[in-house]
Amino acid sequence: MNAQMKGQGSTRLFTIGLVTSWYSSNIGVLLLNKYLLSNYGFKYPIFLTMCHMTACSLFSYVAIAWLKMVPMQAIRSRVQFMKIAALSLVFCASVVSGNISLRFLPVSFNQAIGATTPFFTAVFAYLMTMKREAWLTYVTLIPVVVGVIIASGGEPSFHLFGFLMCVGATAARALKSVLQGILLSSEGEKLNSMNLLLYMAPIAVVLLLPATLYMEDNVVGITLALARDDIRIIWLLVFNSSLAYFVNLTNFLVTKHTSALTLQVLGNAKGAVAVVVSILIFKNPVSVTGMLGYSLTVFGVILYGEAKKRSKGQ
Repeated sequence: MNAQMKGQGSTRLFTIGLVTSWYSSNIGVLLLNKYLLSNYGFKYPIFLTMCHMTACSLFSYVAIAWLKMVPMQAIRSRVQFMKIAALSLVFCASVVSGNISLRFLPVSFNQAIGATTPFFTAVFAYLMTMKREAWLTYVTLIPVVVGVIIASGGEPSFHLFGFLMCVGATAARALKSVLQGILLSSEGEKLNSMNLLLYMAPIAVVLLLPATLYMEDNVVGITLALARDDIRIIWLLVFNSSLAYFVNLTNFLVTKHTSALTLQVLGNAKGAVAVVVSILIFKNPVSVTGMLGYSLTVFGVILYGEAKKRSKGQ
């Protein structure tokens, strides 16, 4: 009995450690992106995303091929490769748009818009698969959208281009999850998230390289020139890119060791924690209207999760 209680205690500690790592890496990469792109003045979101994807390629290979954290899953066909490439393109669009938005918007507002992901997921799922949810599920999406409209009206640092980029990033994130369900749904093509990242990240680097060279002229030269004045930039980029992989790794582990419902609740809370931490660090002005709007959005997301759970239980 004592050994059983010890085992349960160590499992609980392990889960708490995992969730803490997931939160820390997630919020850490978000705040570091904001610091680099906005406060530090490193105005190269595409190059930054490419650094993230390069780190994800290297670390994914080490984790799967050397450390054997999960069995390596092979790509079965050219068709499967093309599907993964399509997902990678949408993923790139999502991350780049999100990073661009951080140049213009505070993290708190960025997270408020990001909380509307379920709305876009429901829209894309309906448009692409004609899969209808119960009417109550759609009703719960009303406070999700209304909350962001209220938050936008009350946001002192509102920037239209940044707002549009953030909405685009949120929509692309939702599109990727729906596409993933459609494209990799057959049993022979299913990949766990670590293997999917192993194949998506190098494709993302190949896609981002010409975009970086074309849209962010001489970024490598500028970064090296910056490094000569302040070597911190190199360490910040290396640490930031490593954290980007750690976000994916901890997300996979938390998904594996907790239930889908726990993950959903933790995900909702994570956005709220990120908002509070970012306001404390960056001291960006917030209005009561903005916070009320964000609270309404989070409340809508929680209701949406409950409605989906009930419709599945029927």
